Amino acid sequence: MKIVIPGGTGKVGTILARAFHSEGHDVVVLGRTVRPSPWRTVQWDAKTISGWAAELSGADAVVNLAGHTVNCRYTPKNRHLILQSRVATTRLVGDAIATASPPPPVWLQASTATIYAHRYDQDNDEITGILGGSEPDAPSTWRFSIEVATAWERSLNEAETPNTRKVLMRSAMTMSPDRGGIFDVLLRLVRFGLGGPVAGGRQYVSWIHDHDFSSAVAWLIQYQGLEGPVNLASPNPLPYSQFVRALREAWGASIGLPATKWMLEIGAIPLQTETELILKSRRVVPRRLLESGFPFKFPRWPEAAQELCNRWRSGR
Repeated sequence: MKIVIPGGTGKVGTILARAFHSEGHDVVVLGRTVRPSPWRTVQWDAKTISGWAAELSGADAVVNLAGHTVNCRYTPKNRHLILQSRVATTRLVGDAIATASPPPPVWLQASTATIYAHRYDQDNDEITGILGGSEPDAPSTWRFSIEVATAWERSLNEAETPNTRKVLMRSAMTMSPDRGGIFDVLLRLVRFGLGGPVAGGRQYVSWIHDHDFSSAVAWLIQYQGLEGPVNLASPNPLPYSQFVRALREAWGASIGLPATKWMLEIGAIPLQTETELILKSRRVVPRRLLESGFPFKFPRWPEAAQELCNRWRSGR
């Protein structure tokens, strides 16, 4: 297959490009900067259709991951960049698909599991899950993330691509041993003895192993019965206290100091990030993937954490 990945130069894009390339597919990454890689990278400005749009004609799939990083403080400037980069690039990809001849049969659009409500009581799936935004006590940063996700998805739904199936990938945190990724950050806390419960540890963590993430994307490309929102997450989210305990055990760490909410808020300032990633309870499950028959290789966190730790140690 020929697979075009706008915004594929980041962590998640690299996971996908590496997986598809290893299987012999023709991978084309659209990025602002062309870097040496085993796959082809085509430069785009993420603002105009200029040259790169021709890559979509005859492609088998488009997987749009473009958007400004959310690993930053939500200042007014960064909020504008986060929102506009997602909405504008999604519209741009839609315009390019509309001009492609022939157009790609499927468009997978990045979204986020944070679109669901903060909850402890039940799982959020695509059918019965509660979308966020109505929680009266939610911090403004949480509400902003939901507003971004909603606008992001709306821009896909509004795109006029009648000959292209559209899928919204509501992804949980993708865990891979790549340096600088979310797993690397969490493992660093464990390695320095800080991998204990945070703010009590009741909040749920939704996650997906990088192998299952890339396999799920390939499944969505091939499985024509799936369109609209699809949760990309392990079937087994778990409370943060259990999550970090399993990670400590996988690494062989005996100590994991706990932290309070205010300690986390203070620590996020010098790191130039937000605390939502850890404090919001994301209890998300992949109902539609499971009902379609998708086979998870790593459905449970203890086994996934052990495999990821082994690969991190070996540098793979």
